[in-house]
Amino acid sequence: MSETFAFPQSLAEKYRPRALSEFVGLEKPRKILAKLAANPFESAWLFVGPPGVGKTSMALAIASQLGAEVHHIGSQQCKLETLEDTVRQCNYVPLHGGFHVVICDEADAMSDAAQKYLLSKLDSSEPVPQTIWIFTCNATDRLEPRFLSRCRVLEFSSYGLNGALVELLARVWEAEANGAPPPNFDRLSRGNNVRECLMKLEIELMGA
Repeated sequence: MSETFAFPQSLAEKYRPRALSEFVGLEKPRKILAKLAANPFESAWLFVGPPGVGKTSMALAIASQLGAEVHHIGSQQCKLETLEDTVRQCNYVPLHGGFHVVICDEADAMSDAAQKYLLSKLDSSEPVPQTIWIFTCNATDRLEPRFLSRCRVLEFSSYGLNGALVELLARVWEAEANGAPPPNFDRLSRGNNVRECLMKLEIELMGA
């Protein structure tokens, strides 16, 4: 096997966008969230879209842009006790940035108890001060209407992503392949899942 490259970390992590301006496609979410970053306010957001399109990465990017104190609740961890502990932490003044940003991945896996607990936290009943909630999910079927009504739902679509994704793969290949002949980027970009496409590109690089 050729020793033309080395991965200090996965390509998906190395090339994960850190700022809103760095995202591939997703023009509407980027535009909306740039305005939120410029004028942040207590709010709840639900990022809905297919896996690998950049929902969690964009949540982390806006938190970074705000310089906020981040509370990241991973997949399958958005449980009642976790939420109660997070709310307790968010009732304190943020350590930096002026805001707490709570990111809950796979919110559609939340229990009914967790959703009901959040109802008063996401409206004017018992709001959590200086806190922006960001939930991500692939679909909203398992989320109850009362929860959905308290969130600003932002659609993350992979439609039209292919061209920009091909350009991203070409840039990464040029940076990582040390002149090796490129693969078929159109083929690698099928499915429009950015994370998956970068993993496919890793395999091509390992075989170059």
